[in-house]
Amino acid sequence: RPFSILSKQGICQHDELSHDGCDGDLWCFSGGFELIVFGLEVWVETACDEGRHGACRTMALPPAMKARPVHRPDCRLIGARVGRLFAAKGHDVRLMSPECVRPYVRAQKNDDNDAVGIAEAATRPSMRFVELKSQDRLDLQTLHRARSRLVAARKTLVNQLRAILLERGYTFDRREVLEREIDPFLAEPPADLSVRILRLIADMRAEWQSLNERIDALNDDLKEHARADEAANRLTSIPGIGVLGATALVAAVGDGEAFHRARDVPAWLGLVPKQMTTGGKPRLLCITKRGNIYLRMLLIHDPGARAALPSLSNQATPLGEWLRGLFARAHRNVVVVALAAKLARIAWATLRRGVRFQPQLDAAAMT
Repeated sequence: RPFSILSKQGICQHDELSHDGCDGDLWCFSGGFELIVFGLEVWVETACDEGRHGACRTMALPPAMKARPVHRPDCRLIGARVGRLFAAKGHDVRLMSPECVRPYVRAQKNDDNDAVGIAEAATRPSMRFVELKSQDRLDLQTLHRARSRLVAARKTLVNQLRAILLERGYTFDRREVLEREIDPFLAEPPADLSVRILRLIADMRAEWQSLNERIDALNDDLKEHARADEAANRLTSIPGIGVLGATALVAAVGDGEAFHRARDVPAWLGLVPKQMTTGGKPRLLCITKRGNIYLRMLLIHDPGARAALPSLSNQATPLGEWLRGLFARAHRNVVVVALAAKLARIAWATLRRGVRFQPQLDAAAMT
């Protein structure tokens, strides 16, 4: 992903023509400068240099840039994969969302225009940046993505197996029923099934068991991390947030420093109504469904707000009273999403303040 560099005022002491001693470094300039912005396309290795007068030119990266990061200590970098290399040198590394860069890309879509757009977007005072994930958070996020892929593969396999049996007159309503009855079914197979189909079903059952073992291994790894990590351990004290939700939240937001307020978290996850205001008449539609789909699914569905709603609504707590009031005027699904947004706000407060969830405390006071 492309990145840009903002450098404060400075002077290069090297000779203007030969630049002796700088070894052809891209970050060496002759004369003084107030603001230098570099928009780099990392994959294609082209860059845009926006100087004092706003003139842009395209240049190829020198070998020195490929060999080592910059050594200027007063640079702010906006990057992704390469960002960790610069962060090790003490630079302030931030990420920029591609949707924030797209309005600044002029004319046709090519590498040079992309670099110009990145350099232009990085200079905007209203630009929103995202913190760079640490290696531990990135590893934790990778575990979740690998587990999600295996769960999707298991779902596809089970659906195909149920369809094969349904076409031959054997119905299994749910995955749990099929998992409980498939082994006795193979131990005493019906006479109307061919040997070829029985061999296929047995092979699919073996693949299913292999997927279960791999998913269980990842679950155990995530449970171990939730016990060892203090932030994830605190998040598990919130009803509706289990090991998966706690570790996924820590991997995505860290300690929540990137968000200024608790309400920013559900807005980032797409758990707030979509606005359609015109002529001074506000109108709220369905939720925006922006942001992290995986996190939103964990907060809404099992083991999220939908699973925790029955028990929470019956408790004599401020959160339970709030839920009972919502039930009186809204549909159940609306209450589930509202509770998921509330849990996201409580999770932010838990991360930022370093405290565990307190049921008797008003949820509004926590956030």
